[in-house]
Amino acid sequence: MKSAEEKDSFLRGPKYLQVAERLRREISSGSWAPGTRMPVERELADTLAVSVNTLRRAVGELVDEGIVQRRQGAGTFVAPPVETAPEDAGPSAGRRLVGVLVPSTTYYYPRVVDGIQRVLRDAGVGVVLASSKYDPDTERDEVRAMLDSGVQGLLLVPNLHLLDAPQDHVDDLRRLTVPYVLVERRPPAPAPDDPTSYVATDHPGGVCLAVRHLRSLGHERIGHLGRLRTGTSDAVARGFDEAAALLGADVVDGAVARAELWTPEGIAAYARHCAAAGVTAVFCHGDRDAAALVVAARRHGLSVPADLAVVAYDDEVTDVGDTPLTAVSPPKEEVGALAAQLLLRRMDFGPGAVSHRIDVQPRLIVRASCGAAPRDP
Repeated sequence: MKSAEEKDSFLRGPKYLQVAERLRREISSGSWAPGTRMPVERELADTLAVSVNTLRRAVGELVDEGIVQRRQGAGTFVAPPVETAPEDAGPSAGRRLVGVLVPSTTYYYPRVVDGIQRVLRDAGVGVVLASSKYDPDTERDEVRAMLDSGVQGLLLVPNLHLLDAPQDHVDDLRRLTVPYVLVERRPPAPAPDDPTSYVATDHPGGVCLAVRHLRSLGHERIGHLGRLRTGTSDAVARGFDEAAALLGADVVDGAVARAELWTPEGIAAYARHCAAAGVTAVFCHGDRDAAALVVAARRHGLSVPADLAVVAYDDEVTDVGDTPLTAVSPPKEEVGALAAQLLLRRMDFGPGAVSHRIDVQPRLIVRASCGAAPRDP
């Protein structure tokens, strides 16, 4: 909550100066750590509800003040703190830097990055943050740019789900000249002695929590409204199939449906099918799809949660509708923090560092959409 003084200050002066002041406060508060790459212009302008031209003028003010730096072909970065080294210190005496590559800086991964930055900031390590925007070519270019900038370690969320040979890509990462750890990704077909270290959410385990909860509420016919071609969609779908078989759920024809992008019409058709097939609960991969299903179900005469219980996966925007969504909540900050701790150990120990494979179980946050008493474990 901003103070009255802050609000008044923000309302004074030309729009671009107001935006510049807002960005100064965000940087000062630690929203973007030193060395962090800021969101792209369009993304940041949309967040601040201003035009791109206004944003550019505001950022120009911060560039002139030395608060941020523009790097040709790489983006805008928060300037690292000015550090003075002893006169006899060599070139390696500067602050250590870690490169962090995520597919998105607006959904799911901001909280992962928060966990990473907290650990690295406490260790006195700078962060160079980049986004691949779910594009393998951009991912390759960003990794090269971070290596060229002098990072001593990498935390990577590669777009394995978009590649024809994802394991080959993981194997190729061994050629990197710095230590690295995968975040929210695992080698898809590793050899028994695969040395890749990773920290990832146990997505199938999280789905099992949700299905077990629905079965405990008496639901037998349970559906899955899923996604295709996302970084976690296959793991979530596999988790649903395994949980349904383990817990004896009755999965009728058409109750499991997956799409790259669910349209309102597609979700409406799925809701109609649930009503006709006697499906009483649905597990949705994605909060927005879950919220849209709640709306569609009501339009077809189904009361949520009395006639149809809904559980979402992600717990990013569970308040987008008027019915708070029960959701599987991946431990995003914990995953980021553990990955950063693991990378620091690998940087400290060098080639002799032991490989780690860490799976972190999500939580189930019970809210109104499943019909049980709300609880927050």
